[in-house]
Amino acid sequence: MAQASRRSMSSPTERSPTPSRQRTELAIGQALTLGALHGPAELLPISSSGHVALIPWLLGWNYDRLDPELRKAFEVALHAGTAAALLITLRSEVQDALQGMSFRLAGLIGLSFVPPAVVGLTLERQIEQRLGTPATTAAGLICGSIAMVWADRAPQTRSSLEAGAVDALWLGGAQACALIPGVSRNGATLAAARMRRFTREDANRLSRHVALPVIAGATLLKTVRVGRRGLPPGTALPFAAGAAASFGSTRGSTWLIRQVARDRSLLPYAVYRLALAGTVLRCLRRRRCPGNVGQ
Repeated sequence: MAQASRRSMSSPTERSPTPSRQRTELAIGQALTLGALHGPAELLPISSSGHVALIPWLLGWNYDRLDPELRKAFEVALHAGTAAALLITLRSEVQDALQGMSFRLAGLIGLSFVPPAVVGLTLERQIEQRLGTPATTAAGLICGSIAMVWADRAPQTRSSLEAGAVDALWLGGAQACALIPGVSRNGATLAAARMRRFTREDANRLSRHVALPVIAGATLLKTVRVGRRGLPPGTALPFAAGAAASFGSTRGSTWLIRQVARDRSLLPYAVYRLALAGTVLRCLRRRRCPGNVGQ
């Protein structure tokens, strides 16, 4: 009876050990590494969210034991650094687009914004909780690769000037799918545009035009949420380091934009994604890689 009584009076921390294992410190070295990785991974159709989730797991970091809200806030910092660098890098293209903005083009960009906005606002939590594991991220990499290879074979007969409402919805749906880790916003929109038979150059232009508002909007929304919650003490420096590294790596990877923007096949990126997914699945099968699949 006494033992039972002591068990019943045990503290919530003893009964639920998970919160005690959560950390509120982010190593500066890890923040810098993830920031340096984020820029190139965002510019190429290989999924920045997938890399931020998988690389720490493969390297045996304890990044997955950070408080979930802290991880989300840090990833906002990474996206903010990338978004700022993209606005500077693509400033001439953005300026030209704004100067040539017509009611039709604004309507198409706005229409493409609706699907990811609706899905993000309503299903973001469920997606993060259920689809953020190594196994599901690897599945996102594989599915995205299949879509990219399939779309790459489509005829190239259309110009971006021919884009209509159906095309905008296709691009918006692709961005909504890209909320799943591993899919890649860049890869999904490129695949969607090429499936709609746009030339490779125009597919890249459309992909960039519809992506920037979504990246900026998501960063702004999450920044507001983070501001309301506040940050734990001691996180300002690693957050600033990660954002600065993300900004610098994005600016330094400008040539990657030119590589993708050329008349190039998506096959090399699909092969890389499949190789990364295969590495993760082999680790899961052999149980030799660090990390907790359920987290």
